[in-house]
Amino acid sequence: MARLDHKILLITGDQLSLNLSALRAVEPAHTHILLAEVVPEATTAKHHKKKIVLVFSAMRHFAEELRRAGWNVDYVTLDDPENSQSLSGEVKRAMTRHQADTAVMTAPNDYRLRGELAFVEQLEDNRFFSSEAEFRSFAETHKNLRMEFFYRALRQKTGLLMENGQPVGGRWNYDTENRKPAKSAASFVPPPRFEPNVITREVIDLVKARFDDHYGLLEPFWFGVTRSDTQAAFESFLKNALPHFGVTQDAMLENEYFLNHSMISLYLNLGLLDARMICKAAEAAYLSGDAPLESVEGFIRQILGWREYVRGVYWMKMPDYLSSNFLKADVPIPDFYWSGDTDLNCVSQALRQTHDEAYAHHIQRLMITGNFALLAGINPFQVHEWYHAVYADAFEWVEAPNTIGMALHADGGLMGSKPYAASANYINKMSNYCKACRYDPKQRLGPEACPFNAMYWNFIGKHQDVFSHNLRMGQIVNAYRKFSADEKQAIANQANGFIGRLKPY
Repeated sequence: MARLDHKILLITGDQLSLNLSALRAVEPAHTHILLAEVVPEATTAKHHKKKIVLVFSAMRHFAEELRRAGWNVDYVTLDDPENSQSLSGEVKRAMTRHQADTAVMTAPNDYRLRGELAFVEQLEDNRFFSSEAEFRSFAETHKNLRMEFFYRALRQKTGLLMENGQPVGGRWNYDTENRKPAKSAASFVPPPRFEPNVITREVIDLVKARFDDHYGLLEPFWFGVTRSDTQAAFESFLKNALPHFGVTQDAMLENEYFLNHSMISLYLNLGLLDARMICKAAEAAYLSGDAPLESVEGFIRQILGWREYVRGVYWMKMPDYLSSNFLKADVPIPDFYWSGDTDLNCVSQALRQTHDEAYAHHIQRLMITGNFALLAGINPFQVHEWYHAVYADAFEWVEAPNTIGMALHADGGLMGSKPYAASANYINKMSNYCKACRYDPKQRLGPEACPFNAMYWNFIGKHQDVFSHNLRMGQIVNAYRKFSADEKQAIANQANGFIGRLKPY
């Protein structure tokens, strides 16, 4: 017989917050908290080995944190012989084990899990600045669903970087100041690395034994897995990188993985860092004179603006969003996305660090691997599956809109007013990748020409009828239409020949 008012509180691997809405809604004396490692959460997308270690180790450390805070914690390890290997099954087993009458949780940020756990009471996720209902209301009252307008509304709601109802400095957005290439790697302070403790070493051994066929380099593993680790990582960013973040946030350098990027998205998406605390701390750095406005505004925009926006798009458009394919892209994803075996140096650089670190910064994802997939016409769902699997911070709610909408324009322009397509000129301007590449970024045709160039103009030509109606693409389409018939054919032959030689995965 169930005990009156006794509850099972399920916490998933990306909800590792002490301020979670479900924790606030229950009494410790009448609650058993359940955390469970199950195979599908590691294999539904065949996740990078480092990501699996990160999530499972962070879960185990969070369980200890909860116990120290006085909670009753029921932790099911992956190799528990009684493990049902599903979260729904583990909730039901825990309800029986502890004679509980109900189960509760903070609503999962995953469409599949919300359905699987529909029998569990699901509370609004309080870790975000806006609710799903607020975003839908915003979408209903705005003809163009652009992040910038939503971001401004959240600035006004939160008061971040606001003064007397107006944006500090007189401008909402300093993106135009944040597009400079990096000149040297000498000035970058790498993010702190954390030595695996006993718990993490046990998880590393588990992943080595159970998921050895997964993508990526397992060791050295250096991510933070505790709240104190992640706080130290964020404080290092505030001190060493935030003052320089803005100006170089779109830059890329060969063999330089982190530049001035924060490397905190993985911790934030797990719940080990709090979005409000992060934004307030960044704002304080500006107010104290420790970081310039363009850096702080650019950083806060990524969290308060973009992160909130993509979550809203995800929940408004799922489940059909994953099948979006506005440009009818049907080329299979190339094998080199997984193997890294390509002579395109820019792509090779992004893929090597993805394999080794389960990380690449946002411009590498958008303008290198994403741009290549867009120009080559690679199937959006396959690209989504790749991004979801290989990055430590990639949870479907944040990854899918960034990939399908932002990088691949597969949603028809819902998220972006234009496709983020670029030739080799952009890559050469924002990086030093081209200097060590066998291809010439200034040539469009011929065996030495960078494939990005012909693919870019072929992409414009292929979709010119669609893009000619886009105010931001019309000039480019007109430039293409001025090419001679012979040049257009040569571009198509060059691009399609290269794409046709790609080995499918």
